[in-house]
Amino acid sequence: MSKYEKEILDTVTLQGTVTVMALAEQLNVTDQTIRRIVKPLVERGEIKKVHGALVSVQELSDPPLTSRLVAQRQEKATIARVVASLISDGSSLAIDTGSTSTFVAQALTRHKDLTVVTNSAHVASVLAMTEGNQVYMAGTQLRSHDGAAFDQSAFEVISRFNVQTTILSASHVHPQQGFLANDQHEVDMAIAMSNIAERRIMAVDHTKWMMRRGSSPLRLPVMEADDILVTDLPPNPAFEPLLEGLELRLPKH
Repeated sequence: MSKYEKEILDTVTLQGTVTVMALAEQLNVTDQTIRRIVKPLVERGEIKKVHGALVSVQELSDPPLTSRLVAQRQEKATIARVVASLISDGSSLAIDTGSTSTFVAQALTRHKDLTVVTNSAHVASVLAMTEGNQVYMAGTQLRSHDGAAFDQSAFEVISRFNVQTTILSASHVHPQQGFLANDQHEVDMAIAMSNIAERRIMAVDHTKWMMRRGSSPLRLPVMEADDILVTDLPPNPAFEPLLEGLELRLPKH
């Protein structure tokens, strides 16, 4: 697959529907060039072509970060405040690239002298602006839909650290399958961040708790005894075996 084909396929998959004109502007080529490039994609059934636009044939399991920052905004902000209350000034942290983690970063802006390593450009930019913080951006190549890095250098930077707390998020939670993600890179990064931390905090809002098997197929690292789970509503009793040994933190109403 050519570079142009991959970029077009990624864009259509993320946005669902994209006009030929918009793609031409994005790639700085002509409409005719876009139509030529997408012809084999359409023939292989990887995307669909409608009048003047291209349509994804995939169900988008993890929408762009900008969309996820709007969804359950109040719940995520509440969770972020609880997580921030568990962090002391001067702490060392690893923070993943989930939308909830972005809210956590904002809630941590009142803390002082934090040492933070993250593969999220959004998290890094928020916390780097606080005087006294030391913020390390892990990685060099950022994904277009969430500003996250998962290249080799990202994992190399993470491996050099030893932090007190890693803050993680999940796409879904299932009573038997556990905490789940949509992307193998995200699983690998969660494992890397878990390995360098004394404790882990998992932050997930109530909409992620699903009794049925969802579209997120990959398991995140198993939480260990005394790790902390922060959510906005009490989980269904069916999740009790999964949460055994974890410290559950809920917001005070």
